[in-house]
Amino acid sequence: MSATEQAAAGLATPRAGSSLQAATRELSAVIGAEAYALCTSLYPICRSLTGEGVRETLRRLREIIPLTINEVPSGTAAFDWTVPDEWNIRDAYVLDGDGNRIIDFKASNLHVIGNSAPIDALVSRAELLQHLHTDPTHPDWIPYRHTYYRDSWGFCAPHRLLENLSEPEYRVRIDSRIEPGSLSYGELLLPGTEHGEILISTHTCHPSLGNDNLSGIAVAAMLARDLAGCDRRFGVRFLFLPATLGPLVWLSRNEELAATVRGGLVLAVCGDAGEPTYVRSRHGRALIDRAIEHVFMHSSPKASIRDFAPTGYDQRQYCSPGFDLPMGGFMRTPNAEYAQYHTSADNLEFVRPEGLGDSWRLIRLAIDILQEDRRYLNLSPKGEPRLGPRGLFADAERLGLLWILNLSDGRHTLLDIAERSRVPFWTLHEGAHRLEECGLLREVSESVRG
Repeated sequence: MSATEQAAAGLATPRAGSSLQAATRELSAVIGAEAYALCTSLYPICRSLTGEGVRETLRRLREIIPLTINEVPSGTAAFDWTVPDEWNIRDAYVLDGDGNRIIDFKASNLHVIGNSAPIDALVSRAELLQHLHTDPTHPDWIPYRHTYYRDSWGFCAPHRLLENLSEPEYRVRIDSRIEPGSLSYGELLLPGTEHGEILISTHTCHPSLGNDNLSGIAVAAMLARDLAGCDRRFGVRFLFLPATLGPLVWLSRNEELAATVRGGLVLAVCGDAGEPTYVRSRHGRALIDRAIEHVFMHSSPKASIRDFAPTGYDQRQYCSPGFDLPMGGFMRTPNAEYAQYHTSADNLEFVRPEGLGDSWRLIRLAIDILQEDRRYLNLSPKGEPRLGPRGLFADAERLGLLWILNLSDGRHTLLDIAERSRVPFWTLHEGAHRLEECGLLREVSESVRG
């Protein structure tokens, strides 16, 4: 079966040693193209913190993966926060004196500030300007703004439009509804055979913005589809939810479950042409931090790693001191560090299939380390066993067999050995399997590691 056919069928990539590296590299172009197609289909939808746009996005994801859509009623408490009333919008515009739509929601949903209150009024030019946001540094771009937690209304437009706003009055209309409803989020658990879960989280609350965050949604969906066809040692849970409030709602409803998270990633802005960037967990040296660092060292040497800071995306909820989950952040060019961020220029031209595919590849490799990092015991520990009679001598150096034998004392994991030897994890994984087959090695189970 070709790589294209394999990806289209949603089949899992191999899990045995070095073959995983080769398979993910081969499939990344195919996966990237499929992720880009998903971004394209979701791009026109007007998403916000709540509302039908989020539900429509989740329904389309459910055509790819068996997602459960959860509804949390308005007024529900989530620690210090409360689920607000639901916002939906049908239309919005600003009319000039001739009845022309000089600002039109139907042309771009970024023209309306997210969660704007309804209005239908004739306003003065001065009042309109008080509610109009532009970006003078990029006069042809529409900025993205929202007003989630205060009652207000407004529009966004290219700065060049101000040159033509010369009339004394304008008709403004925002046909929106803010009323009791619910907050919607998607969840998928792919169960494992052992206790513990890996958590992948991505936010769904932005309207027509490609990199922030259709890229995260699409990469997460491709990962879920791929991993659904794999044997899994640990469960993998995927969350598609609005930023900030979504993780708080989920954590407030799943405190005991959160304690089982062995590691995870928040995915955002991971489809541009920049090099990959990783933000460490609050721990700094959690397994996920080490796994990503190892993947970058061997598979993406130009990537960069940053220390945790409680300022970006949903890591600050998962890594809050009351939970302190081992959650890292995966992105390419970091948010707010590219000019197109939160503007209409963050479009389908800014997102690249190659970036999406490469992000999928690197995260897939890191997840495999979390799944396959095991401890082993050398069954012939007194001196060096003879590898030649067992057919292992020719591959001993390539597979790091002497490193594995020497450090397989029941305390070191494969990743420990990989970090010390600088041999790729996937190579050592293959070597450990070969040594097991020859009776020189056995896995030490979780229950007896001590």
